Amino acid sequence: MANAQADTYLLALDQGTTSSRAILYNSLLQPQCSAAFEFEQHYPHNGWVEHDAEDLWQTTLQSCQQVIRDSGIEPHQIRALGITNQRETTLLWERSSGKVLSNAIVWQDRRTARFCDNLKQQGLEPLFRERTGLLLDPYFSATKLRWLLDNVEGARDAARRGELCFGTVDCYLLWRLTNGKVHATDASNASRTLLMNLATRQWDNELLEILDIPASVLPEIRDNASDFGHTDTEFFGHPIAISAMVGDQQGALIGQACIHKGMLKSTYGTGCFALLNTGPSPIFSDNRLLTTLAYQLNGEATYALEGSIFMAGAIIQWLRDSLGVLSTSAESETLAEGVDYQQSEILVPAFTGLGAPYWDPDARAALFGMTRDTGREELAAAALKSVAMQSQDLLQAMAGDGQPATRLRVDGGMTDNRWFLQALSDMTGLPVERAAISEATSLGAAFLAGLQSGVFSSLDDITALHQVDIEFNSNLSASIRDEIRQRWLAAVAKIR
Repeated sequence: MANAQADTYLLALDQGTTSSRAILYNSLLQPQCSAAFEFEQHYPHNGWVEHDAEDLWQTTLQSCQQVIRDSGIEPHQIRALGITNQRETTLLWERSSGKVLSNAIVWQDRRTARFCDNLKQQGLEPLFRERTGLLLDPYFSATKLRWLLDNVEGARDAARRGELCFGTVDCYLLWRLTNGKVHATDASNASRTLLMNLATRQWDNELLEILDIPASVLPEIRDNASDFGHTDTEFFGHPIAISAMVGDQQGALIGQACIHKGMLKSTYGTGCFALLNTGPSPIFSDNRLLTTLAYQLNGEATYALEGSIFMAGAIIQWLRDSLGVLSTSAESETLAEGVDYQQSEILVPAFTGLGAPYWDPDARAALFGMTRDTGREELAAAALKSVAMQSQDLLQAMAGDGQPATRLRVDGGMTDNRWFLQALSDMTGLPVERAAISEATSLGAAFLAGLQSGVFSSLDDITALHQVDIEFNSNLSASIRDEIRQRWLAAVAKIR
């Protein structure tokens, strides 16, 4: 590890689905200061989810400026900046002016479900899966981009003239931070577009042709630790090197020090994402998990198997904001404590369809087994338990692919809830390790920025810095676990 320097700092920008956060770390990856701002969600039609691009930019910029102001450091003390982001969310903007053509289409958005079905009916899913490791689902960026080109007036003609830029959120923030000087993405985010060839780690011309997407709109693909340019002086008063970009879940994999083959992490934020490091060779799932790029350093790729759950913390947010069942998200833990695991209520949270391993965009949420005794406590427990049961779905799929897990490293906002973590261990039968720093996503981005800028000397340095806060072990018998699981699977079958 390179020598720690007391006056050297790393800044991580974590642009998420519901908020934008900036965290300042010292050279030992100890968090020094943070700031976060939430922004509005837009739901213009059933199954549609959008963000105002200006909200993404302004909340990111404000969080950075506040961290620098509150920390009392000078911008020149920040050695490098790393960006991590909600993946798959899709933006299209004018190359000359930077004007965004419409709201960002969020990863949760399901508007392209019929188009994906048409591609499947043409027998194209095996080709996309072989090339990209992904399935034909509206979750990914390519069909969102195709929709924008087809439905925003003048967009397709402008794209053919080379006048437009496509990007996921990392790419868009880089464009804004450099004042339009750099149009680039990183290999981890590119691997989530349904357009990057996993073998070559470049855009796939045949897939572009099938989807009728002009190559001119695409950004350059770079390593996760790379020279992405510098922030424009106007934003922080001093240019800061942008030295890393990584998709949020891949960032958490690194932040959790899962850098060796067979290591598994699960992040519980708006959704839940479990990534298993599979090393230098991609493993293609027989159980509808995703094959994705974990990270690319010095041109060398490391791959992962991924299971994606669309609703995790967002379920608790729904109970709080839409139903008024909770006054705060933290209250879910207190309410659930008195509820037995064998409660009759089962919540299947398919509010925006089901992710892995089902991939059913038409499934919708349902609550089963209500009685006259069903109240706030039972709803809170059923909501938390539904996330644990979905996690077990993912682990079962990984085991079916010959990749059984032996323990689970977890991070994200939901991991503050100890009742949930005990339920997670009980439902999966695995030891659950909570990271000492719950913001593993931004930690991974900061580490990569430090790796590129010389604060760290190798990927192995993250292992020495990783710390476990607490471990949970299952107290549930295998027979009761199996009984609960069978009831869960029966409930899922009813909503599909």
